[in-house]
Amino acid sequence: MSAALALGHALGLPPLAAAELLPVVEAVMVAKLNEQMDHSNG
Repeated sequence: MSAALALGHALGLPPLAAAELLPVVEAVMVAKLNEQMDHSNG
């Protein structure tokens, strides 16, 4: 989490905005990774 907030800070993103967006971004990333794993396994 601290690395993601630091990255947001480096990009000029306010910490509150980063904290609000991170769960949404994480959910999309997990869904896409699961899709890729499903396609590669079958």
